[in-house]
Amino acid sequence: MRRNFSKYNNLFIVSSIILLTYSPPMWGGISEQVYETHLKNGLKVILLENHKAPVVSFHVWYRVGARNEPCGKTGISHLLEHMMFKGTDKIGPEEYSRIIHENGGKDNAFTSNDYTGYFTNISSDRIHIPIELESDRMSNLKLKEEDFVTEKMVVMEERRLRTEDNPQAVLIEQLEATAFQVHPYRFPIIGLMEDLKGMELDDLRGYYKTYYNPSNAFIVAVGDFNREELLSKIEKAFGSIEKGIPPKEKITPEPPQLGERRVHVKKEANLFFIAFGYHVPNMLDPDAYVLEIIDAILSRGTSSRLYQRLVREKRLALSVGSDYPLLSKDPSLFYITAEVMPGKEPMDVEKALNEEIERIKSEPVSDEELEKTKNQLEASFIFAQDSMFYQAMLLARYEIVSNWRKIDDYVPSIRKVTKSDIMRVAKKYLTPDNRTIAVLIPLEKKMERKGFESGREDNKGRSIR
Repeated sequence: MRRNFSKYNNLFIVSSIILLTYSPPMWGGISEQVYETHLKNGLKVILLENHKAPVVSFHVWYRVGARNEPCGKTGISHLLEHMMFKGTDKIGPEEYSRIIHENGGKDNAFTSNDYTGYFTNISSDRIHIPIELESDRMSNLKLKEEDFVTEKMVVMEERRLRTEDNPQAVLIEQLEATAFQVHPYRFPIIGLMEDLKGMELDDLRGYYKTYYNPSNAFIVAVGDFNREELLSKIEKAFGSIEKGIPPKEKITPEPPQLGERRVHVKKEANLFFIAFGYHVPNMLDPDAYVLEIIDAILSRGTSSRLYQRLVREKRLALSVGSDYPLLSKDPSLFYITAEVMPGKEPMDVEKALNEEIERIKSEPVSDEELEKTKNQLEASFIFAQDSMFYQAMLLARYEIVSNWRKIDDYVPSIRKVTKSDIMRVAKKYLTPDNRTIAVLIPLEKKMERKGFESGREDNKGRSIR
């Protein structure tokens, strides 16, 4: 699913009163508690024992996402994710999830620009079940024509529902296609409709063979287990799978932008919507943690600058926000968005957004605001790890970008950010020449005649993963 402009999925909403009085704990990190090893076939295994509850969160991630897709095959990573639930010689179609659910577990999968991940949360005494199921489909997936045709239709319908019928999603897609002119982040994760229509089963067979093997995958398990016992189960299930050839990665970096770009999207909608996208580095650059702070100052909570200025004071926007994808494999975009208040002009909203951006460049933040922001980020980061699932997610996402050990850098790096850092980084990246602006221009909705639908059928009852 495309970005949802949330940070760590907003697991916890902490009131401003608590945050203002919050005393940050001494951050010791978790790297000393994590065990890493490799099987003989190269499969990396990352284990973190956590005995707070008799549950294990078991993940298998593949280092492949939309950024790896060949031109003309956008959406193939996501389509293959769907096909991974269609069975093997041992397990029938959709049997994977049924078996997990019958044993009291929950499973799902997700595709991003940078990875495809599969997970199961299950009672620790039944951890052998997802281990056996995941190892089976890593090497023995049955890719049948009838399943492929069905799932391709499901994904095309998913694109219609989540993107083409969602004006704001269309706008973000157009923003990214304009901001990135070389790098594959210009393509949507769900895929372009014409590419999906033209996809063939042999495309998936080749993609599966190239990317779904131990040389391009890793396992993360967090929960109530004995490390030696769990590792023995993993070795037994995955150890005999052929290593595979590490896929070659040829990602062309995006060249510097030479001037502001603009795109307008006209679509049936209720309100104007504005989105800014600034080219920014990822976690591997020291400026990344300063951008985390800037993101939080601008839009974290109702006390944030953008909300206070555009929603409460000026009443120009119904909603406003920003998002910085720290854990992006490659340099990405810093997003700022605003839903224009009915009766207000989008140019007035754009002007107000620019004023707040210029303010953060030219005026040092107060000591209180900076400390509150750091406390917010640290609290969210630490509290999120109360969940075994999100501990596993964070370890896996850091592993995708660089190495899971860098998870321990987050809190110290946030704590080191200074007022001058904020002004310097804002001046460096949040400039007109470095941004793309996208504006949604609402068209009047077409009238529907009684007894007739104005669009396609709803496809009721279809399960979309």
